Amino acid sequence: MNNIERPSKEEQKAAMESYDALTAALDQIHSDYPEIEIEETNERIKIPLKALQLLAKILKETSQGKPVSIVPIATEITTQAAAELIGCSRPHLVKLLENGEISYTKIGKHRRIKYQNIIDYKRKMKAKQRKLLIEIMNADEETGLYDS
Repeated sequence: MNNIERPSKEEQKAAMESYDALTAALDQIHSDYPEIEIEETNERIKIPLKALQLLAKILKETSQGKPVSIVPIATEITTQAAAELIGCSRPHLVKLLENGEISYTKIGKHRRIKYQNIIDYKRKMKAKQRKLLIEIMNADEETGLYDS
């Protein structure tokens, strides 16, 4: 995760063109394992449709200048990496783990957290924040502090 770089302007432009072409092609595919051809080598390759759909998502993000990293869902990460992902300190993350808010495994003295568990926690917190913001806005509207 430390070597992630933003795409260059040239990469963004190529990604946008490729994204447009790939999404148009995906709309016409009716097979779970379509074949693609590499023009430079004339080699035909069967690729799972889900992999092509993932590639389209990667191209879309790249075209917008966003760096992309692919992490297998079952990957286990350190407490430091997990803390960085959710934007908190490592000691705070350890408290979340010890309180049972995020599942983890312990290998010797070291805690390991599944990447998916961190992402699930992050989504849950974002949903909770959104709900609280809506409640605050509604309360402000009721008291006349917020004009809609």
